Amino acid sequence: MKEKPIILGIESSCDETAAAVICGRKLLSDEIISSASVQAQFGGVVPEIASRAHTDAVDEVVARALISAQVKKEQLDAVAVTYGAGLLGALLVGLSFAKGFAYGLNIPLIGVNHIRGHLAACYLEDETLKPPFITLLASGGHTAVIYVKTETEFEVLGSTRDDAAGEAFDKVARVLSLPYPGGPHIEKLAREGSDSVPFPKMLKGLGGYDFSYSGLKTAVINYVHTKEQKGEVYSRADVACSFQKAALDILAEKAVEGAQEKGVNTVAAGGGVIANGYLREKLTAECKTAGLKLVLPERKHCTDNAAMIAAEGLVQYRAGNFAPLSLNAQASIPLR
Repeated sequence: MKEKPIILGIESSCDETAAAVICGRKLLSDEIISSASVQAQFGGVVPEIASRAHTDAVDEVVARALISAQVKKEQLDAVAVTYGAGLLGALLVGLSFAKGFAYGLNIPLIGVNHIRGHLAACYLEDETLKPPFITLLASGGHTAVIYVKTETEFEVLGSTRDDAAGEAFDKVARVLSLPYPGGPHIEKLAREGSDSVPFPKMLKGLGGYDFSYSGLKTAVINYVHTKEQKGEVYSRADVACSFQKAALDILAEKAVEGAQEKGVNTVAAGGGVIANGYLREKLTAECKTAGLKLVLPERKHCTDNAAMIAAEGLVQYRAGNFAPLSLNAQASIPLR
C-alpha cells in the first residue's frame, strides 16, 4: 500500500458532476460540471434532470480531471466515489461509472459517504492536520458538532433536532423571493441590512450541542407574512441579516465550546454553509479569541465537489476499507 497513492474521486450526489485527482493530500486537479442553473429554473433540484445531466457529463469531467492532473489512468491506485447520501438516480450514475473504471484498471473501488467527504475537505487545506480536533458540519442536509478522534473515528456531540442550516436558508430565501440555492443570495442581501429584527437564537445555552432551526425558520416566515398581510413596509435586507446572524452565530459558538470541552486546540469545518462569508468571519473571530487554530476549506471545497471525495478516499485507502463491485447506492445513510 502506497504512502501517497494517486486517487481519482467522483461525485454525483446532487446537481454537480465532479472529478478530482489527488496524490496523497496534494490536490492535482479539481473539475466540475454543474446543472445548478438548469435546476434553478424549477426552484430546486429535479432528480430526473440531475440524473440525465450526470450521464451526459461524467465521462467528460473524469477526462478533464486526468488531463488537468497530468495523470494517465494507468497511474491511478484507486477510484473513490460517493455512494450515498443523495439522489438515488444521480448517485447510480457516478457509482456505475466508477465501478467500470476501477474494474477495467484492476484497482480498488472505495465507497465514500458524502458527509464524511465534507469532513475530509479540511485535510486538503492543511496537509499537516491530524486528529483529534472539532469539526463543525453545516450543509443542506446536516448540521452537527463533531469530535474527530482519529481519521476514521468520531463522536457526534450534537446535531440539529429538525431542519439543517442549509435547508433553513433555502426556505427563508423562498419567503424572501430569492432564487435557489438560497444561501448565497441571503448572504448577499444581508450585507445591505442590519441586525434589527428580534428573531429567536435557537437553544442558546440549552440542549448541549444540539441545534434547532424549525422555530427560527417559522419566526421569519411569520414575520414576513404578518408584515405583508398588514400592508406594512419592512426591509428584506434587515430580515436576511437578522436571520443569518441568528442562524450562524450559534454554530461558531458551539464549535468553540466543543473544542474547549474536549481539550483540543483545533477547529475545522465542512459543508456548503461553511462557504458563507459571515460564518467564516465569525468562526475566525471566535477561534482567535479562544486561542484555537482554525482550518477552513476553500469555499469551492465546501459545496459539493470531488476533491473532498478523493480526500475521504485517501482516509479509507489507508484504512484498507475497499468496496466490492456489488456496492449499491443509498439515498440515505447514517453519519458514521
